[in-house]
Amino acid sequence: MNVSAHHKLFAMVMSLGLIAGCSSTGETTEDGAYGSDVSAVDQEGGSTVYGGDDDGGVSSSEMSEEQRREAEARAARAEEAAMREITTFYFDFDTSEIKADARDVLVAHARFLQANPGQNVRIEGHADERGTKEYNLALGERRANAIERFLIVNGASRGQTETISYGEEKPAVMGSSESAWAQNRRVELVFQ
Repeated sequence: MNVSAHHKLFAMVMSLGLIAGCSSTGETTEDGAYGSDVSAVDQEGGSTVYGGDDDGGVSSSEMSEEQRREAEARAARAEEAAMREITTFYFDFDTSEIKADARDVLVAHARFLQANPGQNVRIEGHADERGTKEYNLALGERRANAIERFLIVNGASRGQTETISYGEEKPAVMGSSESAWAQNRRVELVFQ
């Protein structure tokens, strides 16, 4: 009985120590507010980023309409540039249908090609190891052609694109598992 009481007391002391160690210090700044590098939302509905004591932040409520449009355009260009970082597109087994989640990224690539007429892209089609070499070459070609058509419909010029099929000859991953096959059923965009 005495050992059980010691265990309970020890558990209680450890719990209190854990709670005390996890709590914040509650430091306040000179104006009585809690310290922070970011002021989340002001009363007028705008937000301030990096608005500490030095007033060096940018408040959206103080932005002109033109500045707001410029900021939105910069954000859209940054998002499009980030999407263009994706250059490999995967396909389901035995199909050349472009997946829905790849379409926005491909539109970003098409717009980039449209805006840069001197830029060319090689569209490389691949297949997994299942099927004959001839069938996989044809499947890789159908996949590359599907991506090429999508790019052209969305603004790229036919003169900027070149398609090639490697079939099963250049696997991204070696192996005979569903995971390996899924990574090998792809089209890669190689910008030149």
